[in-house]
Amino acid sequence: MNRLQRYLFRNLLIALLYSTAGLTLTIWLSQSLRLIEMVVEAGAPMRVFLWLLILTVPTFLGIVLPLALVGAVLFTYNRLAADSELVVMRAAGVGPFALAAPAMLLAFGVTVVVYVLNLWLTPAAHQELVRMEYAVRSDYSQLFLREGVFNEVGDRFSVFVRERDSDANLHNVIIHDGRVPEKPVTIMGERAVMLTGAEGARFVVYNGNRQELDRKTNRLSQLFFERYAVDLKVLSSASGERYPDARERSTDELLHPSPQLASDPKMMRDLLAELHHRLSSPLLALAYTMVALACLLSGEFNRRGQSVRVTTAVLVVMAIQAAVLGLSSLAAKVTVLVPLMYVLPVAALAPAAWVLSRNLRRRVPPGGEAAAG
Repeated sequence: MNRLQRYLFRNLLIALLYSTAGLTLTIWLSQSLRLIEMVVEAGAPMRVFLWLLILTVPTFLGIVLPLALVGAVLFTYNRLAADSELVVMRAAGVGPFALAAPAMLLAFGVTVVVYVLNLWLTPAAHQELVRMEYAVRSDYSQLFLREGVFNEVGDRFSVFVRERDSDANLHNVIIHDGRVPEKPVTIMGERAVMLTGAEGARFVVYNGNRQELDRKTNRLSQLFFERYAVDLKVLSSASGERYPDARERSTDELLHPSPQLASDPKMMRDLLAELHHRLSSPLLALAYTMVALACLLSGEFNRRGQSVRVTTAVLVVMAIQAAVLGLSSLAAKVTVLVPLMYVLPVAALAPAAWVLSRNLRRRVPPGGEAAAG
């Protein structure tokens, strides 16, 4: 690149970093709301919360980067036009493709980054994020025990807590275990604590009684105790048997599914849609950039500003993004729509490139190709 193109590239890169940081922080804050509860209401340490927060970034960064790039391109070229720098560049014989080259080079870089995210980092982050969330639910189960209401801890297992003190002691506890419908058990105690260890989590209830009802004989048996332990390992064991969804699976698993996955038609459709989404979505960075460039660099300079062109570019990008989201959902149900996931970015890229080339042919006089390039 010459000095002028390096100047454009530097401005675009700075704008991209700022727009990416802004969008990332906005989405990060919204994503973190459901994680803050783990620190505010229970004993999950701050380091677990921070690690979960970091893991959320790769899960949406692949979507943020192409959109942030569009914002950077619109901001940079619109500012150059408002400062009459684009007019000076065009008067010096710089053609639209020369002006667009730095943005397209940056778009290629973003495309490569999104491919790295989609094929390796994002699946690993999804898998680790889900694993950590289930681990926190298992190891810090007291987090989800709200005071004054019956909390559904597991299937047919509920816990009532009147209050909880700063030492994590649970006062006035009622535990109802209906996992055996013929013999439901109710445990009441003055105080309880949640203990976690290598064998799993359990409640230790103090000074209470255990009531078991035999529905066949309608006989109620009671046991008064000073200390009684309720094992919760059976409640958390289901988390280890959870079936990972397509987003959590590595690209190698999508390319070479196991025989167990291959026998499930619905799962195979999900895997196929996820694989082609990972391969096709990075192309949106090129398509969005070309759309923005075609809107801003085509036509003659307008002293009244480029608000109409900027609005047009934003609306076109929003329409493409909405179509991509809808198509990704439909492709998991109707596999014949999978090729459209590649057609859509190309369908946006080709007309935008044609608009720029048409503008080039209109501006260049006969024999003046070298001056316009």
